[in-house]
Amino acid sequence: MDVASWPGRIKTYLLECRRVLKITKKPTNDEFKTIVKVSGLGILLVGFIGFIMVMVKELLL
Repeated sequence: MDVASWPGRIKTYLLECRRVLKITKKPTNDEFKTIVKVSGLGILLVGFIGFIMVMVKELLL
């Protein structure tokens, strides 16, 4: 890895971060609530699947 390219990489990364922050917007209350609900359901689903897998493993062994 070339050490001389580090400053250029950092500058490019910071410019990309700045561009992303400029085009993003704060979600409305309805959007935020929807995101929280969907994320919560996803977490519960993954946890439930993991629980079922552990239970099946315990019953089979």
